[in-house]
Amino acid sequence: MRKTIPRAHPLSKLFTALVERSFCEYLGLYDPYITFYISNLLIEFTHVDNLYKIRDSRGKRLEDIGEMLAESDLTSRAESLEREREVRKHIGDYTLFFTGMFPESLRKRAGVIWIDHFREYINVGKESYRIVAQFDCGEYKKEALLFRKLADNFDVCVVGLNFVKKELEKMQQPDYLRVKRIIY
Repeated sequence: MRKTIPRAHPLSKLFTALVERSFCEYLGLYDPYITFYISNLLIEFTHVDNLYKIRDSRGKRLEDIGEMLAESDLTSRAESLEREREVRKHIGDYTLFFTGMFPESLRKRAGVIWIDHFREYINVGKESYRIVAQFDCGEYKKEALLFRKLADNFDVCVVGLNFVKKELEKMQQPDYLRVKRIIY
């Protein structure tokens, strides 16, 4: 079962404000669809079950991009186009989240040649969003343009999420907390 935080929740409001500020003010990317999608992604991934929601046919939680790619492959595991789209969308979200918010975790996973691992995550994320964008019929037609934009702006979105991360880190600094106590 997918766990969600309501849009009116203070954490949702915080993520929305930080994403809008980072993308619009710092990067000059004024696209409300992208900022809305990315703030929702942060909200969704606050629950670890959503971050690791893709499971194989035996119910095993998939945490490795290679396993997720295999799960999305129609010729081997994906039982339908909808499953391919679902897994590819998740791969795009997952790689965007990790490269933007936790790039240091990729260093731990990859070891010495972590920059290649980082680039691979970005390439796989772009490719996955491009594949999702190809689903441009029926119920997915309205979202196709958004996923094309996410693929085209993936690198910028990574930087934007990194700004969000830095803002969140600043909020934990003693000076910030002291000023916050004084103001509130």
